[in-house]
Amino acid sequence: MNRTPVYATVTSGVAVPKQRRAPAPVVRDLRDRAGRSPRALLFHGGDLVVITGLPGSGKSTLMRRAVPGHRIDSQDTRDRWAARVPGLLPYPLYRPLVRLAHYAALRRALRTGEGVVVHDCGTQSWVRGWLAREARRRGGTLHLLLLDVAPGTAREGQRERSRGVSRYAFTRHRRTTARLLDAVERGALPAGVGSATLLDRPAADALGRIVFTG
Repeated sequence: MNRTPVYATVTSGVAVPKQRRAPAPVVRDLRDRAGRSPRALLFHGGDLVVITGLPGSGKSTLMRRAVPGHRIDSQDTRDRWAARVPGLLPYPLYRPLVRLAHYAALRRALRTGEGVVVHDCGTQSWVRGWLAREARRRGGTLHLLLLDVAPGTAREGQRERSRGVSRYAFTRHRRTTARLLDAVERGALPAGVGSATLLDRPAADALGRIVFTG
């Protein structure tokens, strides 16, 4: 495993190198940096970036603030549908339609050939496989940004948004995220992922840009 250290000042950005054939896994740990986190992450044009973490960890907030280009967030799709359907209609009844619309939007974004940042709930592993295949097809790399946020902090994030998941669903997400975090810390990245960046809440809050160059 190539555990690359990152040195950054308050104005710097970190360029994530393009991965070549059969690269060693790259893990960048930006946690516990005491205010020295980068303000930007730079990826090559055509790469794909997946942001994952617990519900309420700040994935959507980070994407809306830092991603000026193509970003695909299932929460955006859900919000658009919620504004169109009758208020008394429970979300579970139209959830399948929201998911179809989300994946259709993702497919359209991928067909542009440009870099895309994707919100990943962590429980649909087939989506990550789809993105890995697409990254290989276009000669790019799939990168993982993992928000390492305490469960209590994530729960508070859900309360602040007046939106949350059930206790059962949160427990399932918690187990999945814990397994992924443990694997990444050991350098065992998911299949098809070329690099992983670990972010705690301060590091995520410090990020102002996630952009693609070239």
